[in-house]
Amino acid sequence: MEKIKVGIIGVGERGCFVLGTQIINLSEKLNIEISAICDTNKQRLLDAQNYIDNLCKEKELTWNKNIVHTTNYKELIDNPNVNYVFVTCHTDQHYLPAIYTLNKNKYLYLDKPITVKLTEAQNIIDLEKKVNKKIIMGFTRRYESSWRTAYELLKKGSIGTLQMMNIHSIIPYTRYYQMWQRKTEWSGGALNDKVSHLVDVFNWMNNSEYKYLTAVGGHSNIFEPRENTPERCIYCDDYSCSYRREYDKDDTLEGTHVLNSASWKLATNDRDSADTCVYKEGCDIIDHAIVSIVYKNNIKANLFWAIYGPHAHDQETLELVGSKGRIVLERDTAKVIVHKINPGHNNEETIIIDAKDNNFKSTHFGADTQLIHDIRMIFDGKTIEELGCAKAIDGLNSLEQVCAIEKSIMEEGSKFNFEK
Repeated sequence: MEKIKVGIIGVGERGCFVLGTQIINLSEKLNIEISAICDTNKQRLLDAQNYIDNLCKEKELTWNKNIVHTTNYKELIDNPNVNYVFVTCHTDQHYLPAIYTLNKNKYLYLDKPITVKLTEAQNIIDLEKKVNKKIIMGFTRRYESSWRTAYELLKKGSIGTLQMMNIHSIIPYTRYYQMWQRKTEWSGGALNDKVSHLVDVFNWMNNSEYKYLTAVGGHSNIFEPRENTPERCIYCDDYSCSYRREYDKDDTLEGTHVLNSASWKLATNDRDSADTCVYKEGCDIIDHAIVSIVYKNNIKANLFWAIYGPHAHDQETLELVGSKGRIVLERDTAKVIVHKINPGHNNEETIIIDAKDNNFKSTHFGADTQLIHDIRMIFDGKTIEELGCAKAIDGLNSLEQVCAIEKSIMEEGSKFNFEK
């Protein structure tokens, strides 16, 4: 088994503390290691190396001593000791390293969303086809055991033919007001960062082209800017604030375990900070939406979404309605319920499935562990299609829908037709 030598471009929370952790945990089992790291923030490189060193020490690994640091993505991609490139930098910075990696004919993992601009996403797709090097993307639900279970049940005909889909996602993600996602220019906003996941689920379950959509939503008045607010939580003495973000070494769910690292703690701008005050001026993201999508096969999908909800077991649910029943998925518990209409009068059946796998308690309910396993199999010759992974075209499709949702919202619910 040939060694996978990963180069990570963008070693913040996703690149280092999430995927880096999985690489270290699976290093010996899957013969994978980190060979190089890149970030434009030099202090973040040091923070990442320190984290990797400590975790490698726990695992009795030594390859961390040879990791190359650079602030230039081309140097990392050109490194002969890198054969798999992970692009996990801010979304508006995805394009150039993705294009350069494809031109160098190296394996590429591209984190979602694909980009913030449709023209860039299309260029990535075009080059991927030209060089014939498939990109794997990181839409996490495609790698979670519960969502894969729901998908398989649907494809087996457990509820007959699909008619309707619904996702309810009222999630506790007010940190998007506090991190680099607070600027649409940098991230595409919460719509791109979160809703891209959810419309991708609709596309995955349905496997049909989308026809048109309508959407209403906007930026809520919950976090209206306040005068004289501190720039960051670290400078604020209001310890009763429900949205305060402060260091907690055990908190990997909300990501506050990174706040004691120098590149976050000593940050001097919103891009590098992770505890910007939710009431600070300048946040321009859409934070809630109700979206209806009609597909060419006449299946309808509805999304009810906001990023300012409380933690709850049912904060994100998927419902698939078929001609012979329903599938209901609860993401937080990995519970999948099948309500079946069987032949005969009043012959209905309810099946409750615990779809947790052994990695459920790891990040993204086990998705990141599965992702690294799938990357190993792709490197060994399996196709992305065989494994059911997210592809670059899925990234383009979700971005196209996100852009349409934003346009419809800005036009107070106007109908957006995708058909030319």
